[in-house]
Amino acid sequence: MQIGLRVHDGERLPLEELLPLIKEKGFTCGHLALSKSVSPDYMRPTVLTPGYAMYLRRLFERCGLDIAVLGCYLNLADPDENRLRANTEKYLAHIRFASHLGCGVVGTETGAPNSAYKYEPACHTEESLRTFIQNLRPVVGYAEKMGVIFAIEPVFKHIVCDPVRARRVLDEINSPNLQIIFDPVNLLSADNCGRREQIFEQVFDLLGKDIAVVHIKDYVVREGEIVSVAAGTGEMDYKSIMGFIKRDKPHIHVTLENTSPDNSVRARQLIQSVWESV
Repeated sequence: MQIGLRVHDGERLPLEELLPLIKEKGFTCGHLALSKSVSPDYMRPTVLTPGYAMYLRRLFERCGLDIAVLGCYLNLADPDENRLRANTEKYLAHIRFASHLGCGVVGTETGAPNSAYKYEPACHTEESLRTFIQNLRPVVGYAEKMGVIFAIEPVFKHIVCDPVRARRVLDEINSPNLQIIFDPVNLLSADNCGRREQIFEQVFDLLGKDIAVVHIKDYVVREGEIVSVAAGTGEMDYKSIMGFIKRDKPHIHVTLENTSPDNSVRARQLIQSVWESV
């Protein structure tokens, strides 16, 4: 297991200064969202040149860090055709960029049937799922051409909200270049968190072979909502997740989320200790 960090959760420093610090703290990989780690301008396809990808690749390699995920979290179910077209172009640009960057996956979540990218009951309808699959298909086709893994992250409040819907997307697209980012907390709600172990077992059963990356954070329930926090500061029990990883995915990239520079090392040490104990 290679434990990493969302790069934008580190100190507010240029990448050239930040990446050595991430390595010094004991991490071996990073989740890179250019719009958050560098500038919002870096979502523009014209910025994502092969030369910049090769520069970043050398920078990470010099620090002994893998790029586990190149994040591109845009809405592939936006009902506005112009916005959808722009989002699709940005996905294609990230896939091209990733082909030179040498990252594990281009990662995304699965959107909402509105331009605000906000939860509404329609997120969980058949119609929204059909729309997402239709709009995802050409993106995955492009990933195949470029030799890049594209990974979707199921989230309870998004269109692909549970393991069953995620399995359906994988089966209908039917591509080895489409895989899964498993974020256990993102599958939880205030209503289902009491059944979290059953949900995780369903993930292992239905999606286990297609999981490319695992995201790790914790949660608390506040005012009827799941609130994400750093690992070890909430209610999660990581034994079953670490057991799955150790048994089936022993060398996978595992990136921490919702940490700060003050608690990221403690979160890493906690996850490492659970891994060693299972």
